[in-house]
Amino acid sequence: MTIFRLFALVCLLTMSFTGLWAQELNLQLRDQHPVSAGAEQFYRKVRNETWQPAQTAVIVCDMWDAHHCVNAVRRGAELAPHIDSFVRALRTRGATIIHAPSSCMEHYAQHPARLRAEATPLVESLPAGIENWCDQIPAEEAAAYPLDQSAGGEDDDPDEHRLWALRLKASGRNPKEPWQAQTAAIAIDPEQDYISDRGPEIWSILAQRGISNVILVGVHTNMCVLGRSFGIRQMTRWGMNCILVRDLTDTMYNPAMPPKVGHDEGTELVIAHIEKYWAPTLLSEDLITSIKRNTP
Repeated sequence: MTIFRLFALVCLLTMSFTGLWAQELNLQLRDQHPVSAGAEQFYRKVRNETWQPAQTAVIVCDMWDAHHCVNAVRRGAELAPHIDSFVRALRTRGATIIHAPSSCMEHYAQHPARLRAEATPLVESLPAGIENWCDQIPAEEAAAYPLDQSAGGEDDDPDEHRLWALRLKASGRNPKEPWQAQTAAIAIDPEQDYISDRGPEIWSILAQRGISNVILVGVHTNMCVLGRSFGIRQMTRWGMNCILVRDLTDTMYNPAMPPKVGHDEGTELVIAHIEKYWAPTLLSEDLITSIKRNTP
């Protein structure tokens, strides 16, 4: 191959990758609005938006390698490969990927993605309370929360739960908080990704990279996804355009508790609550299909 042909090939590849990264993300968003001011009835609305990948981050919330609820482990194992596919697709487009397995930072102390997060300078003016869990805002408090999760949401068979706790203990894990890392089923790119479970750190990563759009995936919808310092409530209340991927999340809910519906229906109720008071949602398949369709 002549030098000229080699140069032409390099230019062609560069233009191809530049074009791939520059392509917008086409989003079909769903949210809910009151039928009239102060009404308790809502209607769903679907709209299309386009986001720039370079201004977009995906936060993977608490997709741990273990859990005290064995049913949560099973549901997480089903969810993880789909989250991995979604993350890979968005990373290829140029979005920033932040892995947030809470309370697992020690495991990643020397990981390049963790070191990259730690090396990010904190912004001078952090949002007030961005380091804290966020429970509710007044508008949300006025509404009836859809699930009773006061008992923690575990839905295990008691005997199976006891055996699971013994198994965790035998493996050297704390049965109440057995998570030590993110599940290996979701790949972490050491060259590009970030690992953090801290609101100020994650906010600073977003600010430094000029990110104004955040996509949340992971568990659990009614707990960590909403309440963490990097969760939907904090991101939304401080001005980020925030989206929940509604088929890449799951609740901690025991169907024996009010409103005594099936687990999947319980998840849908929380998703509806988020659509009403916090953020729109999208289906992962819609976005991935759009990405594939527009890939050169």
